This record gives sequence, C-alpha cells and structure tokens, in this order.
Amino acid sequence: MAKQDPYAALRIKEFNIFLFVRFLLVFGWSMQFIVIEWQVYSITKDPLSLGIIGLMEIIPAFSMALFAGHIVDQREKRNLLAICTAAFSLISLGLFLLTTNSVLESWSTNSILYCIYGLVFFGGFLRSFFGPTIFSLVALLVPKKIYHNAATWSTSTWKTASVSGALFGGIFIGKIGVDKTLCLVFILVVLAFIFTFLIKKKPILNTKIGEPMKESLKAGVQFVFNNKAILGVLTLDMIAVLFGGTVAILSVFAQDVLKVGPEGFGILNASISMGSIVTMFLTTYIPINRNTGKKMLVSVFIFGLSIIAFGLSSIFWVSVLALFISGAADGISMVIRQTILQLKTPDDMRGRVSSVNSMFVGSSNELGAFESGLAAKLIGPVAAVVFGGTMTLITVVTIGAVNPTLRELDLRKEIDENEKEQ
Repeated sequence: MAKQDPYAALRIKEFNIFLFVRFLLVFGWSMQFIVIEWQVYSITKDPLSLGIIGLMEIIPAFSMALFAGHIVDQREKRNLLAICTAAFSLISLGLFLLTTNSVLESWSTNSILYCIYGLVFFGGFLRSFFGPTIFSLVALLVPKKIYHNAATWSTSTWKTASVSGALFGGIFIGKIGVDKTLCLVFILVVLAFIFTFLIKKKPILNTKIGEPMKESLKAGVQFVFNNKAILGVLTLDMIAVLFGGTVAILSVFAQDVLKVGPEGFGILNASISMGSIVTMFLTTYIPINRNTGKKMLVSVFIFGLSIIAFGLSSIFWVSVLALFISGAADGISMVIRQTILQLKTPDDMRGRVSSVNSMFVGSSNELGAFESGLAAKLIGPVAAVVFGGTMTLITVVTIGAVNPTLRELDLRKEIDENEKEQ
C-alpha cells in the first residue's frame, strides 16, 4: 500500500475554505454554548435548568432529523449551508440582546430564561439541517480515495474549534462579560456566512429528485439498520454519550465542587476537546484501519474510566487530566465513526444517513445533558458523573460481547480499494 499522505485533503482549496467556515461556526457555537450554560446556572443556581437546555435542543433536533436529511439529499448543499449559517446568526443576535444590561434590568428572570430556551429550541431545529449538510458537502469537495483523510481533518477542525471556543468562552466571560462575548459570536457567524460563498455550488447527486418523502425516509432508515457495522458504531456511541457526558454539568463542578470560576470552567471544557484534537491529528499519520472495531471498543471503555475519575476528583488539575483523557478516547471513536460513515454511505443517501447518525449520536448529547442535569439534582453531581461512567463501561462490555460484527470490524480492505481509485 502506498504511503499515506496526511495532508491529502488539505491540498484542495475549496476544502480549506470549508474547514475555515466550519471552524468559525463551531468556534462561535461552542463559545455560545459555554456562555449560555454559565449564564443560566448563574441566574437560577439549579442544575436541572442546565438539563432543560439540553432537552429544549433535542426535541426539535430529533423530531426533524429525518425530514432534514430528506431535504438535504434533494437540494444543493452550498446554498443550504449559507441558509443555515444566516439562521444561526439570528440566534446569536437574539442571545446577545437577551444578555444586555437594558434587558437584564427591565425583564424578569423567568422571561429571560424562557426566551433563552426558545432560541435554544430554534437552534435544535437548525442543527438538524447543519449536520447532514456539512456531512454531504465534504464528499463533494474531495475525491473518494481520500474520504477517510477528509473526515479526519473535518472532525479535527470541529474539535479544534470546540476547544478554543470553550477556552475563550470561559476567558471572555470574566474579561469582557457575557453580552460582549455573544456579540463576538454574532460577528464570527456573519464572517462564516460571507466565506461560504467562496465555495462553488455543487451538483445534486441524488437520482431520485422528487421522490415521495415516505419512501425516501424509509430507504435511509433501512440502509442504516441493515448495515451492522454502521448500526453497531452508532449504538455504542449513542449509549456512551447518553450516560457518559459531563459537559452539561461542568458549570456545577466549576462553581460548587472545584470552585475555579469562569476561567477554570473554560479550561475544564477545553481539556475535553484538547484531548480529542491530539488523538485526531495523530490518526492522520497513524491510520485506524487495522482492528478498527477493537480500537473503538477500547477507546470508549477508557472514556468511561476517565469519566469516573473526573467525578471522584476534588483536585482541579486531576480533573483536567481526566477530562483530557476522556476527550482523547472520544476522539478516536469519533474518527472511526466518521470514517465508516463516509466509506459505507452511498452519495445519494448522505443527507438521510447523516440524519440518522444525528438522531443516534448528536441528539444523545442533549438527552444526556438532560439526564446529567436531572441526576445531579436528584443524587448530586459527583454521584451522577460516577453513575454515568459506570453505565458506559457496562455498555461497552455488553455491546462487545453481543455484536461480533463490530468487534471484528477492520477497514483495511475498503480504505485500500478507495486509495487505488482515481
């Protein structure tokens, strides 16, 4: 096999523009998430309110996912990304206005809180379109033989933006305030909107334009459930994220357990993504095509152990290290999942398959946020995190035992075949 070129996808100009746009969007979204989590808990001091944020996003994201996938497969992808970005800018503008002094002084706490929940709900609806659009656009920007390399760089860019957005979100809360930080998010999203138009319009590869929605959605769901490798990976990630997620209640740990303030809150959030970034960049040099399934299972098991360690820690830098390790393990599983999806999904079904992926994995983040917030309220934040990590370990062992297809998954043949294609 020819030597792997770790920068193959980066040699394509439009793909670099796409990565820049994605960085701006995720950086802004990540910073916005951090600021809103901090603001909501600051005005309510109720961990359940953080869980409600997750619930408000999952309801539209989950319920609209399949419909959004159908629309994405029927439409031109560049313009869809531009429309989604423009809508995102409206959310950012609304959140900025809700945190200005004039609103804080004249509106009741409940009124502000309900408006924030409303904008988060709108964001969940929007996110159901963002994921399938971005996933589909990647495959239109690079040749098939380097899909796995493009998936790695795209995911790495997302995580890089997440870590920097989380870090700067925490810093900016203390330095310039919540309202000015959200104003900055709005500016970044507008900039992303402008750069989107440097990408040319792409052809619609779906040969069944105008296909009835019922048949279209049924075909997408059947494809995922008939592919044991895809179904196994999505199921593992879904359950692990559902029970092992700690991001939603990190503000509780920052303010009440570790007592490290907004800067420490930003560092805790950033440490997760920093771990993912390190491993994802390494996978551009060290491919994950050998013993792929076993690597996936081991990485999620390590993720569960590190979550338990974080929950039990009362020392800030030990907590940071535990979250870093959890991010590193999660980064491996993310690269594996995205590589499998890119390699095994037909071009005319990318929107629908990505939507099913978002229903499994993306929505489990928000449902996990609700679970974490509710558990933290009922049994306390430490016990909630330890419980989640323990459930993750049980899930890995169970799926590894009952799903031999995932356990024995190896991508060497498929990646080698794609690299030979021109």
